[in-house]
Amino acid sequence: MTSSPVTHDQQQHRFELQLDEGLALLEYKLRRDELALVHTEVPPSRRGQGIGAQLVEAALRYAKSRNLKVIPDCPFVRSYLADHRGYDKITKRESA
Repeated sequence: MTSSPVTHDQQQHRFELQLDEGLALLEYKLRRDELALVHTEVPPSRRGQGIGAQLVEAALRYAKSRNLKVIPDCPFVRSYLADHRGYDKITKRESA
């Protein structure tokens, strides 16, 4: 984990965390009342240290504060949500 804050770059449609090793990011698409989380990227040397989780948490807080439904298109986000069931109410699951 890092003590640096996650920032929200609305122009680039992503949440970011600047690290010494480079930029970690979570890209999204905003559609009406939905926030599609599409791609998470963390520098290889920092993977497995909770950086991706920090980005997802920031995006989920953002979605919740704006009453947006989250669409977990990114595999990392889907995995995170599977382990953190407290976000089921704001997550839009695909129909089977």
